[in-house]
Amino acid sequence: MTRKTFGAAILALVFGIGLSTATFAQGSERAMDRLQNQIRKELVTLPFYSVFDNFEYKLSNDGVVTLLGQVHRPTLKSSAENVVKKIEGVTKVVNDIEVLPVSSMDDRIRLATYHAIYGHTALQTLAIRAVPPIHIIVKNGNVTLEGVVATKLEKQVAGSQANSVSGVFSVKNNLRVEGSDS
Repeated sequence: MTRKTFGAAILALVFGIGLSTATFAQGSERAMDRLQNQIRKELVTLPFYSVFDNFEYKLSNDGVVTLLGQVHRPTLKSSAENVVKKIEGVTKVVNDIEVLPVSSMDDRIRLATYHAIYGHTALQTLAIRAVPPIHIIVKNGNVTLEGVVATKLEKQVAGSQANSVSGVFSVKNNLRVEGSDS
């Protein structure tokens, strides 16, 4: 093999590796998207998941999933971990989901807040979805609204309705509006 041929072979090899790396990166990105969609699907289709629970997660490039959020049933925390760790491509699950304290006062506030929000004419149609978009998290009389709504008006109405519930100490409105940063 001449020097020129050897040099060309090296260049081809280097160029080929560059293409493989780019192809791998695109495939990896698609795999991550697929994995995120699968995790989301598994979490929101858990049998006892409701508007009184909130799941969030972080997915690292090495397949480690960190589960976050709040649930009002301890079994939901373990169920979430169990379904996620069975997903192909997940290498490890770190379960940092908070189990909310048992409280009859918080249960009363949950129901009253649900009726106040989803009973309002501007928000009634949201309640009929398979997974209603506004999640009501109640901890020690404090309400946090999580989820995504279509308009700023829906966000404002939900916050106002939650503030009107008797016995609520504070309301944190973390609702996000589709297509915006708020």
